[in-house]
Amino acid sequence: MATTTAPQQAAPASPGPLKRIILIVLIALIAAGAAGAGVWFFMSKRAPVAASAEAAPAPSAVPLFFPLESMTVNLQSDDGQPHFLRIGLTLKLGDAATQQALTDHMPEVRSRILLALSNKHPEELAPLEGKRALAEELKKLITEPTDKSAAPIRVQDVLFTEFVVQ
Repeated sequence: MATTTAPQQAAPASPGPLKRIILIVLIALIAAGAAGAGVWFFMSKRAPVAASAEAAPAPSAVPLFFPLESMTVNLQSDDGQPHFLRIGLTLKLGDAATQQALTDHMPEVRSRILLALSNKHPEELAPLEGKRALAEELKKLITEPTDKSAAPIRVQDVLFTEFVVQ
């Protein structure tokens, strides 16, 4: 048997595996750098907003509104004509304990309000400033303690829901 000894062509060494590994590592590094830059960019834009939100005071609890029954009172009159005031009030309270205290002492609170209102003249109540002054006066009347040993009732605001002078 004859064997031929032909020069065998050596397969060219493929430079691919090493270059592929280097290329994959390089792409991974570029992607990681881009991701890091993106995170830094977006977080730095959001940081002042988050800082200002933390600096702002936290909103207080949701207020509790306590409506009172409408009241009709006779007003003082210098002209001899009868004048009436029909008023609806809603009290802005901070908590349910205050609402319970008001409910427990409602006849006394209504009496204070009616006495204060019946002492007013229609001319006092007509302008906006008269209404604002009345709201402050009623707030002071309502917050007065009902018992000498009791703590004052905390009313945040007196709101008019009905106000008719006749």
